[in-house]
Amino acid sequence: MWIQPEEVLMAGALWVSERANPFFILQRRKGHGRGGGLSGLLVGTLDVVLDSSARVAPYRILLQTADSQIYWNVACGSSRKEITEHWDWLEANLLQTISIFDNDEDVITFVKGKISGIIAEENRLKQGEEQEEDCGKFREAELKMRRLFGMPEEEKLVNYYSCSYWKGRVPRQGWLYLSVNHLCFYSFLLGKEVTLVVQWTEVTQLEKNATLVFPESVRVSTRHTEHFFSMFLNINDTFKLMEQLATIAMRQLLDNEAFAADRSLPKPCKTLRNVSALKRDLDARAKNERYRMAFRLTQDERLDGHTDCTLWTPFAKMHVVGQLFISNNYICFNSREEDLCQLIIPLREVSIVEKADSSSVLPCPVSISTKNKMNFLFANLKDRDFLVQRISDFLQRTPDSSWGDTSPLSLIGHSVPQLITGDWCTMHMKEKMKEEAWNIHFSEFGRGVCMYRTSRTRDLVLNGIPERLRGELWLLFSGAQNEMATHPGYYGDLVEQAMGLCSLATEEIERDLHRSMPEHRAFQNETGIAALRRVLTAYAHRNPGIGYCQAMNIVTSVLLLYCPEEEAFWLLVALCERMLPDYYNTRVVGALVDQGVFEELTRAFLPLLYEHMQELGVISTISLSWFLTLFLSVMPFDSAVLLVDCFFYEGIKVTFQVALAVLHDNMDALLSCSDEGEAMTILGRYLDNVVNKQTVAPPIPHLHALLTSGDDPPPEIDIFELIKSSYEKFGSLRSDVIEQMRFKQRLKVIQSLEDTAKRSVVRAMMTESAFSIEELEELYCLFKSKHMTSCYWGSSSSAAERHDPSLPYLEQYRIDPAQFAQLFASLAPWVCGGHTSTLSARLFRLLDQNKDGLVNFKEFVTGLSGMYHGDMTEKLKLLYKLHLPPAVCPEEAESALEATHFFTEEEPQGTRINTEKVKDYRYYLRMWAKEKEPKTETIKDLPRMNQEQFIDLCKTLYNMFSEEPLEQQLYHSIATVASLLLRIGEVGKKFNNNNGGRKADDAPAAAAQAPPLQPQREEGPGEGGSGETQVCRALADAQLEPAAPDEETKDDDASLSSYSVVSSGSLQSEDIGDDAVLIGGGGGQRRGSVLDVDWSITFEQVLASLLTEPPLVDYFEKKRDFQNKMAASKAQRAVERQTSSASDHELAQHST
Repeated sequence: MWIQPEEVLMAGALWVSERANPFFILQRRKGHGRGGGLSGLLVGTLDVVLDSSARVAPYRILLQTADSQIYWNVACGSSRKEITEHWDWLEANLLQTISIFDNDEDVITFVKGKISGIIAEENRLKQGEEQEEDCGKFREAELKMRRLFGMPEEEKLVNYYSCSYWKGRVPRQGWLYLSVNHLCFYSFLLGKEVTLVVQWTEVTQLEKNATLVFPESVRVSTRHTEHFFSMFLNINDTFKLMEQLATIAMRQLLDNEAFAADRSLPKPCKTLRNVSALKRDLDARAKNERYRMAFRLTQDERLDGHTDCTLWTPFAKMHVVGQLFISNNYICFNSREEDLCQLIIPLREVSIVEKADSSSVLPCPVSISTKNKMNFLFANLKDRDFLVQRISDFLQRTPDSSWGDTSPLSLIGHSVPQLITGDWCTMHMKEKMKEEAWNIHFSEFGRGVCMYRTSRTRDLVLNGIPERLRGELWLLFSGAQNEMATHPGYYGDLVEQAMGLCSLATEEIERDLHRSMPEHRAFQNETGIAALRRVLTAYAHRNPGIGYCQAMNIVTSVLLLYCPEEEAFWLLVALCERMLPDYYNTRVVGALVDQGVFEELTRAFLPLLYEHMQELGVISTISLSWFLTLFLSVMPFDSAVLLVDCFFYEGIKVTFQVALAVLHDNMDALLSCSDEGEAMTILGRYLDNVVNKQTVAPPIPHLHALLTSGDDPPPEIDIFELIKSSYEKFGSLRSDVIEQMRFKQRLKVIQSLEDTAKRSVVRAMMTESAFSIEELEELYCLFKSKHMTSCYWGSSSSAAERHDPSLPYLEQYRIDPAQFAQLFASLAPWVCGGHTSTLSARLFRLLDQNKDGLVNFKEFVTGLSGMYHGDMTEKLKLLYKLHLPPAVCPEEAESALEATHFFTEEEPQGTRINTEKVKDYRYYLRMWAKEKEPKTETIKDLPRMNQEQFIDLCKTLYNMFSEEPLEQQLYHSIATVASLLLRIGEVGKKFNNNNGGRKADDAPAAAAQAPPLQPQREEGPGEGGSGETQVCRALADAQLEPAAPDEETKDDDASLSSYSVVSSGSLQSEDIGDDAVLIGGGGGQRRGSVLDVDWSITFEQVLASLLTEPPLVDYFEKKRDFQNKMAASKAQRAVERQTSSASDHELAQHST
């Protein structure tokens, strides 16, 4: 076993070296084994005499270095086998690694750290089951993860492992933390800290490999870098967990249901053997998935347990060794030898479960009888009583329902086959022989869901299913029969619900109905078309996430030729949701994944052809149509339907085998092709001439064959020979290997689709913003990261509200005010101190045009682009609008009068239109055309700003200048501008009161006629005090003198004096309240509760006033460096994760 490294001063005393390399020595203690002489005899005697606690293990492994006389004992063993296993592990995993170290001290430190990590992990895994559940260590690890990487409590740790992370050519020993959404690594060794955080949604490739440089390791690739982890105690267990977590992340990128599944994970509150509840749940999920795939069961089936046993097979008169699986609705059996025997027994079919008499030949047997008089005998069950009790419990919860067609299909029409089957008396002799062979099989192996499925069943399928039995066996082999039996009446209800509904899916269905096998007479009349419409519409209503996808019509039309409508519907469900997962969603992800798998298989089986086909770009073109329609669109119908037979029995591996066989048969011709078109023609003509010589139906012309056939058509290819050839040459394909390859390709495909979406967004935003391509890409990644974070760390809105895949790419991802505030604080060029959050909330409300509480990427970039790349007028316009409704919410208004005045519009008197007058159609056409015209907002369209809003604008400007180099000049300038605008507002108010009939926009002219302002005395650098003093002094000097001693002026003075006054000597940024006005009041401080509702200014006046001050003009025209902001934002994210210091002694001990 591994032991904590301890010093050994004398390596040769009492020990014999048996193996050695430059760093390690394997030694055997003298007196143990053969030989040893007198000294060995003495040592052996000493070891026997000593008590067990003082005895020394007979084998050990020492760590040595060339320049040191001190050895370190790292492992010991009681047998040669045990110590040899440790020796082999050291040579395979550590020897190459430590050979690259230049310093012997580093070698010793690294090996000691690695051995300590292995011991710690072994101790964690070996805690006995008899002990109480102790989650202390796991909770400690979870808390350390959150503290190290800045993760919130919502982030759930799944498991953690001791391993090495390769940073350059040097491995860093530390701890790998795998959480639901992140892969994290931390190491603190020799004073050097390494911290790594990778989101699972950013992983593009995950591989387990072994190279000369990196011993057995895991490679985690992202778009920009690669990370290598090695020296795991159990690398297979770690890699499987990584695969599961990466798969969950890919599902999150595809749809929003994965976030709901994430939230359904158990809380990590209890652990067993220091393994989290999350880890156990994910393991159970993986087992459930394998179980459902193996027996074609529905997604809601949950595996309860499995055990080894034997099954008596009456057809072979022998006991078959295998495993028995029990779930909430099924009892299943799979033989240990592949294809020997498989059995599925629905509990709804079970009538009796009883314990049979045990014997030496048949120990612990259990007999299960079904309603159709079949009997199954299982034996060699370890815990028979418990098993029978579990089955009985499930049987009590199973509803007693007889399978049958109980839906109101008589109102809809039963099926298409009655219209096209023809006269069966003319059936060919081979067809009758096939039927007879199947009848013999049914009598021997059973018929229906409880049939024994063996290699003989597969041979019959490969020879072609008879026309009469095709629908029944498709339903059986696909698992659709079980789902239909448990959902009686479901299809009829769906048809009624979907009837009359209009959507994008129904429009696409109507467009494609008459394109579905138009050459077949079943779909040349309204009866067949109506049945196809009902099935497709019902499925679109059942699964809006898929809705309808092209190619579904072709597959469904073939199903309807052999099955009634309800059976065809459930076969379509099995295809879309289980057998061809993600094939028919909006982005055909499943088909693209299998296309990548097919390319990888081509490279493995046909390497020469693969290289040539890649140059031509043919594989990706042909395979998509082959897989989406199961060859139905590229091969004559009578031939392609035989491939569908094989597909329903064997699954997707048959499609890959036949595709490889097609390429193999045309290899020579394809290698001589010079362009893609020529290769496509060769493959197209080959598939057009794949014929079924045993068909009994009249030949159906293949439209593609009619269009591509030349004067000298190629020879015909028998479909049965093609299938046989595919099994002979490529029959070694295994379903589990294909699933592993699918996982690898799924990462590539989904990340490639995400990259495509990013490029589309960037291209669309290039015309609407002034950011560069690189800046837009960085912004998109940052925005998407915030979106994903908000989805899996919880917020006020659900993931479905934030991500709608049906929307354009620009609008798919959305963030709420909290995430927007974080992005605004880190990226916006206008930093306003404590006022930043208020400004962010206002900009959010301004950009949220549909008022759903979310902002998409397009709206976000539009707002940010205005701040960075707009001219001075655009920037000021944005700043001006941030202090008006709807940016200013009602809660920010000071009084009810203010809110009422600015959030409701009063209809001006004298402008009421007589709406009772009848308008002709031309009026409405003109109005409609005017609404459709793009509306360009001008500065004249902006509403006027009242007194309170102007106060708020001054407050914002004051905060914006607090960190600028020319802070004092900007304070002086804004004070001057505020003084001028106050005069303009006062003059405009008086002008309105004196001349009610004239427009208030003439106020600037009146202000020009007012007495000119006294010039401010210039102050040198050493004079005048702070900027705050300058602002208040300038505003105080700007107080208007009474124009005339009339009553109106008194009222105006009363209004003016009603402002809250702030003393010029004590003004601070945080002291400016929402009810404070920057204006002098003769040195007195008076507060009033009523604002002057007549005071207002326009944006033109604000703009004209600001243009008089060069410091303000320079400030707003200055180009801001967006790259520095972006870099600072990335650095801030990294710092937030590393919340602990490098000198944390506890973490240093933990990492070693």
